[in-house]
Amino acid sequence: MRLVTLSLLMLAFLSCSQASESPDSPTVQTSATDYSERLKELGITLPELGVPQANYVHAVRSGKLVFLAGKGPSRPDGSRVTGRLGDDLTVEQGYEAARLVGIQQLAALQQELGDLNRVKRIVKVHGMVNATPDFKDHSKVINGFSDLMVEVFGEQGKHARAAVGMGSLPGGIAVEIEVIAETY
Repeated sequence: MRLVTLSLLMLAFLSCSQASESPDSPTVQTSATDYSERLKELGITLPELGVPQANYVHAVRSGKLVFLAGKGPSRPDGSRVTGRLGDDLTVEQGYEAARLVGIQQLAALQQELGDLNRVKRIVKVHGMVNATPDFKDHSKVINGFSDLMVEVFGEQGKHARAAVGMGSLPGGIAVEIEVIAETY
């Protein structure tokens, strides 16, 4: 009898506690990983982004999504990685260029959100490779970006992706990448 009464009391308690949580009430979650610490572990320092030189912004939020403008590869000294894959640059150099773009995009997310721990996941990536018409390793180049996102965000860094070749890119940059991220 005591066991039945205790079980009924526990069921009543659980029903009341679940009923008090409205399905419409927002839940604020944070990542179990501190992404700032993860960047330190990887030896990555995010650069300060300058003001865009044209009529656009680095990021636009819509609901829980953040759309990042396309960025090119900038080295820590501010110089750009330029050239065409299949002509001036190797796949390895393109991979490193795409990784540099990843660092730029992390800086854009940090600037927009104030804290990378607000990133729930990287949703979609559109990678453009400045390549000769016969170049066929666009995916291997954009892997430089994708691999970095997984190094930083783990499973939440895996994303849907396009990797396409372009006849040219602004300023002759080797790679340009756009990103859509989901936030908490």
